[in-house]
Amino acid sequence: MTSGLAITARQREIADLVQSNGFASVESLAERFDVTTQTIRRDLTRLCEHGILRRTHGGVEPPAPAGNLHYARRQILNLPQKRAIAGTVAREVPDGASLAFSIGTTPEIVMQALAHHQGLRVFTNNLHVAFSASQNPDFEVTIAGGRLRHGDRDILGADTERFFSAYKVDIGVFGVAGVDADGTLLDFHEDEVAARQAILANCRRAFLVLDASKFGRPAHVRGGHITDVATVFCDDALPASVEALLAAAGRESVVCTNNNEER
Repeated sequence: MTSGLAITARQREIADLVQSNGFASVESLAERFDVTTQTIRRDLTRLCEHGILRRTHGGVEPPAPAGNLHYARRQILNLPQKRAIAGTVAREVPDGASLAFSIGTTPEIVMQALAHHQGLRVFTNNLHVAFSASQNPDFEVTIAGGRLRHGDRDILGADTERFFSAYKVDIGVFGVAGVDADGTLLDFHEDEVAARQAILANCRRAFLVLDASKFGRPAHVRGGHITDVATVFCDDALPASVEALLAAAGRESVVCTNNNEER
């Protein structure tokens, strides 16, 4: 599934670069991509119109972290890292497995990476995941019922919690909005936490999938701890304090490279 925003590959790379570095000047971007400053300014105008970046003196920076970005914007950010994570997770999923997927862009990309598996049974409240899974006629796809959140195209609430509690799946796949320094998992809404916790309580193995930008990212709703999951998949090394927590709890972390090889 492609992003809902019509941007170019260069614009996507600019967005990732600014997210990683915190700032980029017009001149440095023009030099990096070997184009004119006028071309870069057009790219930045497009990205700022969508709220992916914001202008500052001499260049652009990430938007203020007042809340979560629109789903389509999150699909764009850190896309190579998310694909690396997804490719690694896909190798851990056997044919015929049952999986519960939460909301979020990284779980969606994991589902896309599973497209050529056989006989998967997928349970989800994420319509992006359901659509991706439905492309393979060999998959059995079951979705939660309830009220749809239009921007994220997911379903939350008490019915979703009951939905996940009705099944016992082999693997639960979910992301989070942020991870605090003490390993607390964070999201922006209580219903997001409740759905994620319902998956965690009803799976045999829990996979937390997240890119490194989530560590230290501010979000205000607490929900579980990083040591609750079996395996953490990330594109970069985890903070030392978090890695120590996982090691003490006997949990596993996997660092995924952009060529889908673990390191």
